Amino acid sequence: MILLTVGTQLPFDRFVRLVDELAPTLSMPVLAQIGSGRFHPANMEWRDFIGPVDFEALVRDCAFIVSHAGIGTVVMARRHAKPLVLFPRLGALDEHRNDHQVATLRALEGRRGIYTARDGDELARHLHAPLETPDEDRASPERDRLRDTIADFMTVQRAHWLGARARSQLR
Repeated sequence: MILLTVGTQLPFDRFVRLVDELAPTLSMPVLAQIGSGRFHPANMEWRDFIGPVDFEALVRDCAFIVSHAGIGTVVMARRHAKPLVLFPRLGALDEHRNDHQVATLRALEGRRGIYTARDGDELARHLHAPLETPDEDRASPERDRLRDTIADFMTVQRAHWLGARARSQLR
C-alpha cells in the first residue's frame, strides 16, 4: 500500500485532494493520514490521525510514502528504507507560515529514493513510476568524529566521577 501523510500539525487539503483524484489510477491502494483537513477522500482509506507506534508500523509495511515535506517523515522513511515522494505546503496558499518546506525540497532533490513534486503533474508522474529505495547510510567522517569525541568525553567524565566517588568513600 501507499502511505499518504500530511503530518500532525496542519491540514493540507490541496495535497489530499490531488492524491485522492489519482488514487483510482494507482497500482495499489492508498491509506491517508489527513490530519484536521476539511476534505475527506472518496477514493482511498483515510484516518484523521495515526498514533506514533501504528504510524511506524504502517511505514514499515508500506511500499512507499507520499508526504508533505516534513523532516520527521523524511527521517522515518530513511530509517525504514522507503521511497518517499515529497509535496511541499506553500506559504503563498496559507498552507504554512512560510516556504520552509520548499527549501526542504531543494535540499533533498536528487537524492536516491527521494522524489520531489511541486505540482499535480509531477506528483502523478512519481506516483505512476517505479521508485528506487533510498541509499544506505554512508560513512560520514564528520558524524563519526563527533560521535567519537562525545564518547571519549563521556568516558573521561565517567572515570573522573568514579574516581571522585571512590575518594569520598575513603574519607
